Amino acid sequence: MTTEDRSIATSAISGTSVAHETVHDHGNPEFYSVSVPKLFVLSLCTLGLYELYIQYRNWALIKARDNSDIKPFWRAFFAIFFVYGLFSRVDQSARNHQLPGTAAGPLAAGWIITTLLWRLPDPYWLICYAAVFFLLPVQSAINRINSATCTNLDTNGRYNGWEVALVVVGGLFFVLAVIGTFLPE
Repeated sequence: MTTEDRSIATSAISGTSVAHETVHDHGNPEFYSVSVPKLFVLSLCTLGLYELYIQYRNWALIKARDNSDIKPFWRAFFAIFFVYGLFSRVDQSARNHQLPGTAAGPLAAGWIITTLLWRLPDPYWLICYAAVFFLLPVQSAINRINSATCTNLDTNGRYNGWEVALVVVGGLFFVLAVIGTFLPE
């Protein structure tokens, strides 16, 4: 892997400062790119599961880039415990590249709180689908970082066959769930 630029990033983890080296290869994205509209649509149509997939893909890229022993699947599965770590890494990377950062703390807190609202009674549980709105600014920052650090970047805005199927089936299921919520018993 050829490196064209290196930067030292410092992140706070559990109150201790840990320095790690981030290597930027202008051919490989630093984080997982997906267009913001596609993230929104797939999040709604997969009932929020795409948000976990996005987090898994980002943790997998972080693991490979930093040569760490983290477990991306478990970090996505227990996202409410690790989402702040991911958001703060994105924020720090954006600042390292002199790009606008994100408010990692409030966005992570908002995502966690709205995600946990699925347990509310009808129809208030629908609020949990607003969790994607806290992920959109982070994905926007990721896309800016990748655009600044990668050549020939695929913005991942097109839908493949599986994603089209998810939108059709999941979208129908979502609409039926919303209608069912408001039907009289």
